[in-house]
Amino acid sequence: MKHLTTLILIGLACMASTTKAEDVNIGKQNIRLESTTMTPEALWAMGRIGGYQASPDGSHIAYQVGYYSVKANKSHHVLYMMNADGSGQQLLTQGAKNETDVQWLDNETIAFITGGEIWSMKLDGTDRRQLSKTDGAVEGFQFSPDRTKVIILKSIPFHEVIKENPSDLPKATGRLVTDLMYRHWDHYVESIQHPFVCSVSGNTIATDWTDILEGEPYECPMEPFGGMEQLAWSPDSKQIAYTCRKKTGLEYSISTDADIYLYNIGTRETRNLCKPADYKAPQVNPTKTLRTQAVNAEENLKNNPGYDQNPKFSPDGKSIAWLSMARDGYESDRQRLCILDLTTGEKRYATESFDSNVDDFCWSDTKDALIYFIGVWHATENLYAIDKKGEVKQLTNDWADFGSLQMLNNGRQLLMERHCYTAPADLYVVTPTKGKKGTATATVQQITNENKHILDQLAKPTFDQRWVKTTDGKQLLYWIILPPNFDASKKYPTLLFCEGGPQSPVSQFWSYRWNFMIMASQGYVIIAPNRHGLPGFGSEWCEEISGDWTGQCMDDYLSAIDDAAQNLPYVDRDRLGAVGASFGGFSVYYLAGHHDKRFKCFIAHDGAFNLEAMYTETEENWFSNWEYDDAYWNKDRTQNADKTYKNSPHLFVDKWDTPILCIHGEKDYRINATQGMSAFNAARMRGIEAQLLIFPDENHWVLKPQNGILWQRTYFNWLNKWLK
Repeated sequence: MKHLTTLILIGLACMASTTKAEDVNIGKQNIRLESTTMTPEALWAMGRIGGYQASPDGSHIAYQVGYYSVKANKSHHVLYMMNADGSGQQLLTQGAKNETDVQWLDNETIAFITGGEIWSMKLDGTDRRQLSKTDGAVEGFQFSPDRTKVIILKSIPFHEVIKENPSDLPKATGRLVTDLMYRHWDHYVESIQHPFVCSVSGNTIATDWTDILEGEPYECPMEPFGGMEQLAWSPDSKQIAYTCRKKTGLEYSISTDADIYLYNIGTRETRNLCKPADYKAPQVNPTKTLRTQAVNAEENLKNNPGYDQNPKFSPDGKSIAWLSMARDGYESDRQRLCILDLTTGEKRYATESFDSNVDDFCWSDTKDALIYFIGVWHATENLYAIDKKGEVKQLTNDWADFGSLQMLNNGRQLLMERHCYTAPADLYVVTPTKGKKGTATATVQQITNENKHILDQLAKPTFDQRWVKTTDGKQLLYWIILPPNFDASKKYPTLLFCEGGPQSPVSQFWSYRWNFMIMASQGYVIIAPNRHGLPGFGSEWCEEISGDWTGQCMDDYLSAIDDAAQNLPYVDRDRLGAVGASFGGFSVYYLAGHHDKRFKCFIAHDGAFNLEAMYTETEENWFSNWEYDDAYWNKDRTQNADKTYKNSPHLFVDKWDTPILCIHGEKDYRINATQGMSAFNAARMRGIEAQLLIFPDENHWVLKPQNGILWQRTYFNWLNKWLK
């Protein structure tokens, strides 16, 4: 594999002789590539657009970009300003510290976080002022619409599950654990975030902190990925809606029941918008799926026992909408849009005709639409509108994925991000229009081109879709990604991509690890099936995987790769590999014992290997309960549970016959590193060629630049060894 040679590197330097070594300023890298082949180094040189927001009058957009230095092994996040049409881009960040979380205070002023404090500056970067003084405690913020108050997120000590050590043992490293959820994602839970309300006077945020969850041992936003999107101000600045799962320990670990709460600033009273005041959750058996228990009985579903999050008030303040899942214990339930009339208390679900997930939404302030949202259908994430009559119309139909959205404040356009297999996220302005006979359409205008200086130097892969009949008589869509400069007369080594989740879409995603452009650029054809269990093909298709991890979805993988090998003349059936992460890693471990010599090598990243061990090792026990049905020790376990445990990949190692690379992070508490170690150890004890790439400091993902480069090089070295 050829590596990138960086001939010119600008923006990696100490700001001054007095700047500490750890304060390296990492900026945009103007590079000239040695070849047109995408490499790991080129991938990590790309800027990554983060948060963005339009000014109140819609004339300007402030946005965040992250740059990464492999040499320094760190990132630097900066702020830019531009006109709403993409012209006049200006870098606002001047120092070595990260600047993030941009928010407009008025048409001339933005607020942001740097050094754990809230600062403000003018839209040209001048007149910088520190607004908060919290000793660096700010982790998120949101000003009220009238700018007289601000929500500040900060962490507080939490010792409900891990007890505080005796004060006379300050160097003790032990942790006394008394209940479940003592660690989450990649950390031990010894602090949680709470939202505080502070008053604002001029350029000063007062220290009159009011904890919205005063005395409550619950987190808001929710671990592990929740942010400011889980809170919202009412238009009159008198109320705050927030998301919270008010459970701890065992109850938290088996339940996804999060609710929307409304907090009154004046009275400091809170009410639950999802459940009546006298609601009491039914008792449950924590070792069995909640699917068949009373909490998910039909008469209880009106109480929103599932995952409710991300509230947003209507422009007139009379209604509030949020993302809502129906059932408790099912983190991949269909995510609907719930709208509550705050005057009448009437609650309705506006997207029942859209049989897939609503991933983000925003209220409209025009007469043509009520709400805009994005959702996945047939392997792409596009824009939809709900009109005042409740009818859902598709506005874009791109082979791409649109990301989070917001009104551009003039009411006629939306500000969104968009990415696809050959381009990372950039910002776009989308203008809804009316097509022929009232058909809803939209025009799409790109307004940033963050990585043009790199992408213009790279040869691009091409991609296509193909449908194949599954073993149960249905139709499966799979993506075909072809190498740059593709020659149909040649045969190429080919990779079967196994998706994780297990219920996350194989859409037009852009990943800085599982990146189809770099895989194709290294000379591989990629076959990426939207197997049973993925959203975008109806709820029935999506839900068939629960309780059936080793049945139809595995048949789908083989149907896709067999169809490609038999009907695509450029696919070399003698040089096939299978790769995947998380559930995709589990899939690889399972296929290793059931592939009938189709594949010449495997790569499994953070995959489940031993499902009995996985059941009690993972931190979010609701997942295993829903997916497996039962704890492995239950004598009355269901037929699905029995099948699941009896088909765990570790029970078929005796049939392994193919080289395998196992990758795992030791801070992965979702699927513990012992799973990857066990798979590698088993392969070597069987005499099978194997490697283990272990990261002591990474979680379920790989986030550090040098680890990312090591991951990519190891990945392609392994594939090249066995497939080229």
